[in-house]
Amino acid sequence: MALTKEKIINAVYEQVGLSKSQSRDVVESLLEIIKRTLETGEDLLISGFGKFVVKQKRARRGRNPQTRADLQLRARRVVVFKTSGVLRRMINERDELAESPARSAGEAGQSAPFGS
Repeated sequence: MALTKEKIINAVYEQVGLSKSQSRDVVESLLEIIKRTLETGEDLLISGFGKFVVKQKRARRGRNPQTRADLQLRARRVVVFKTSGVLRRMINERDELAESPARSAGEAGQSAPFGS
């Protein structure tokens, strides 16, 4: 299940002790700052969490998979998220704890995934 904006507001309400409306205002303000920053093309770095990077995609040829018709995809900007090393380790350690020892890559004779 996905973490929704409403769940974030409730977590701020419960953990920080602000009123429900104050919690909503804080979350909405934070998201507005993030949106404005990315809209200007500026990267957003949150230490211990990750980095949102705005990348420019150039125009390219594409194909409609249903009709197989060729089409031209326009140039556009996209947002890419790169996790910090801290968050990546936390996610991977949690996965490793959930795995049984016999199924780990080292004992099964498999090589470790690229980038680890």
